[in-house]
Amino acid sequence: MDLLLILTYTAICVGIFKIFKIPLNKWTVPTAVLGGIFIIGALIVLMNYNHPYSELARNYYVSTPIVPLVKGRVSEVPIQPNQKVKKGDVLFRIEAEPFEQKVASLTARLASSRDFLRALDARLRSASLDRDRALELVRRGIGKQRDLDVTQANVDDIVAQMDQQKASLNDLSAQIDIAKYDLEQTVVYAPTDGHVVQLALRPGMIAGPFLFRPVMTFIHDDANSYVGWFWQNSMQRLAVGDEAEVVLDGIPGKIFKGKVLSVIPAMAPGNIQANANLIDQSSAQIPGRLPIVIEITDPEWAKYQVIAGSSGQAAIYTEHFHHVAIMRKILLRMGSWLNYLFPFH
Repeated sequence: MDLLLILTYTAICVGIFKIFKIPLNKWTVPTAVLGGIFIIGALIVLMNYNHPYSELARNYYVSTPIVPLVKGRVSEVPIQPNQKVKKGDVLFRIEAEPFEQKVASLTARLASSRDFLRALDARLRSASLDRDRALELVRRGIGKQRDLDVTQANVDDIVAQMDQQKASLNDLSAQIDIAKYDLEQTVVYAPTDGHVVQLALRPGMIAGPFLFRPVMTFIHDDANSYVGWFWQNSMQRLAVGDEAEVVLDGIPGKIFKGKVLSVIPAMAPGNIQANANLIDQSSAQIPGRLPIVIEITDPEWAKYQVIAGSSGQAAIYTEHFHHVAIMRKILLRMGSWLNYLFPFH
């Protein structure tokens, strides 16, 4: 940017000398040089401080490693690599038969347990009648206490069995819920709109819930951020909502409007985590840059093919010395036109 400004001033001076036929002597040439130093220096200071520019900017995206929650043999992979998928589209399927059999087995055990519980309930009603008859006979004085104790013990035993069976039913119901959940996990869906890259999964492979062995990588369409890396000198000028413009290397000659979405309040070089190594001067040798998240608001953005992770340049226009911003905008557009010369860029 500074070179473009110097070349522009040089071109203007050459034009003035030619048009007005100003002679080149010891007065005119030093005056033009010193004037250029003063004018360009003032513009550079004002622009760099109030309307910062970054030649390091990038489109950052979020990727999600896809890991199934159950282990099994892959039966189908209906998607294609690097093609758009919608939220809810099937990414792949795991053979469901083992999980279906487990659900069926547990369901059968649950039905059997319920039948047994109903049988116990019938026995309890019969035993309760026997106990009540023995109790009535004891009250009339014609029954034996031993018969009452035996019938009461029988009732207590059946009640204990029913309590145990009810607990077993609750446990089986929980196991069926887990088995049905596992069965649902045999089909893995796209979490959002996006696409899958580096798809190597094939039917017949074994997929499992191994966190460090994802079966594919999913790129989200709605989780892209454009981040410009700015020098710390403009730290006090940058604010959320400031106007911004973005240039992409892959779209020469085009400027995209945007605004500052957030000023990330931390820089990586100052990060410290608990470990065996003590902090030293190595992290302070190179000053870090401010990461500024820029939201692209230009409707023209959707008309172009923008590859996730693409690089470019960015400029931010603050409310201070806003008249100087026109120079920054001109220089940014000139830099965008230079992207046509990619062999020499």
